[in-house]
Amino acid sequence: MSEQPSAPELIQAVTDFLRNDALPRLEGLTAFHARVAISLLEIVRREIELGSKADAQERASLQDLLGSEGGLDALNRELCARIARGEVNAHTPGLMPHLLRTGLAKLAVDQPSYSTYQRLQQHNPEGGQ
Repeated sequence: MSEQPSAPELIQAVTDFLRNDALPRLEGLTAFHARVAISLLEIVRREIELGSKADAQERASLQDLLGSEGGLDALNRELCARIARGEVNAHTPGLMPHLLRTGLAKLAVDQPSYSTYQRLQQHNPEGGQ
């Protein structure tokens, strides 16, 4: 018995169909919408592949930084509140590395071809993932 394709594989198949078969036959606004759909499908595929690990790493980093437990959203709200109150700033140990790692992880999902992301990945391949 064969395994079914994974969600990322199914999304990639649809993306490939749109890019290679449908898009060359389209024009104007419909072609533009197809390119947008391709881009969105690629983001969803990367979110499925990378999102859980990135969220777990961000949560662990926030817990270390804040000395608090909680869900990712709650910890991010707490960080924002502490920054707004002036309790946390650029000089707080661990904040800037946390923000860089988190930003790179988000770029890995949203815009992995972004030139600054690419340059930073060449210097630190583990930085965004």
